[in-house]
Amino acid sequence: MSTTVNEAPGGYRGVFRVREFRSVFAAHLLSVLGVVVAEISLTVLVFRTTGSPLMSALTFALGFLPYALGGTLLAGIADRYPARRVLVGCDLVCAACAAAMVWPGTPVAGLLALRCAMAFVAPLFQGTRNASLADVLGPGDAFVLGRSLMRMVAQSAQLIGFGLGGLLLTVLAPRAAVALTAAGFLCSALLLRFGTRSRPARAAATVRTSPLAGLRAVLGDRRLRALTLLFWLPPVFVIAPEALLVPYADGIGAGTAALGVMMCALPVGTIAGELWAGSALGPRARSRLVAPLAAAGLLPLLAYAFRPGVPVVLGALLLAGLAHAYTLGLDQWYVDAVPDALRGRAMTLLSTGLMTLQGVGMALAGLAAEFLPVHVVVAGAGALGTAVVLILLAALRSAGPQGGRPRNETGPAAK
Repeated sequence: MSTTVNEAPGGYRGVFRVREFRSVFAAHLLSVLGVVVAEISLTVLVFRTTGSPLMSALTFALGFLPYALGGTLLAGIADRYPARRVLVGCDLVCAACAAAMVWPGTPVAGLLALRCAMAFVAPLFQGTRNASLADVLGPGDAFVLGRSLMRMVAQSAQLIGFGLGGLLLTVLAPRAAVALTAAGFLCSALLLRFGTRSRPARAAATVRTSPLAGLRAVLGDRRLRALTLLFWLPPVFVIAPEALLVPYADGIGAGTAALGVMMCALPVGTIAGELWAGSALGPRARSRLVAPLAAAGLLPLLAYAFRPGVPVVLGALLLAGLAHAYTLGLDQWYVDAVPDALRGRAMTLLSTGLMTLQGVGMALAGLAAEFLPVHVVVAGAGALGTAVVLILLAALRSAGPQGGRPRNETGPAAK
């Protein structure tokens, strides 16, 4: 399962020396903050307008529901058109949607529709940006560290983004806060337009493929399929303790302060694991650690079988987060396995599956907790998830370093 990787001198600092990456990173930061502010502001705005907790919750959920549809239907665009054009276009769509939300006469139904539109293009933007990182940084270790930095920004949003958004709403009305979201997306578009190079599309613009053909192209290769599932499936299980943290904390008598600390444990561990793997390890060491860390990553959840208190839960969640460091080596394997002409589509589908299946994992954990004690559900997720990861690692090993090549998408059968 080893692969050839290119060293990136300077670690994370070396990645920031690339001028184009600085623009991409700044644009990503603005986009993430814009989405966080929009989610909080719209939830508050809809609740104040309707007085309905259901409508308020639906506003937040609409950030996830169109994701799978948009990622599946739009994935082919990531390779058929130049990346910079796609990225700037997605940012402008989101900026226009946010600006329309600011208009005082926009009804609640219009706000929800605009939120859906923003979520619909989000996977295309993320997949295209992730694919273009290999053009900006090269497909070696710098790409892996760049992807790691992007993930850490997203994880940090869980820790500080919603707190900052709530603080912002103490001094601004919700519609004014959404105006900042529109400005953030517009600044992101300008950074990408003038801070990155124009590169040709990876695939011919005349090639048209169905969404199903795109899925077949990505999942038709044995090695690529196993790698994709290694990204997709572990989050289905690791999300269980987060999804059930409130009822678990209530069951053991933990207060709101302890609950807040426990909610931070998994993302803190994840960020720490990525920083350690990216800073202290070289690409070969990260590659060697993929299998052991992935196999052991869900084992800390087995501690829930004993219905532990807050200190043990904190330790288990931190360890599960630290094990997430295996994704750096997995990133290198993935970019090595994906043909260049398919990279944008593969990255879009990868992002789509990650977001969608995390939502599925939350729903399944909640459903299981209707029939079983919460601590049993979380421990069961750790055991079942470990078995799934071991099966996937065995499938990856049997696929070999190359696997079978996907069917040629330009052929008649794929159109």
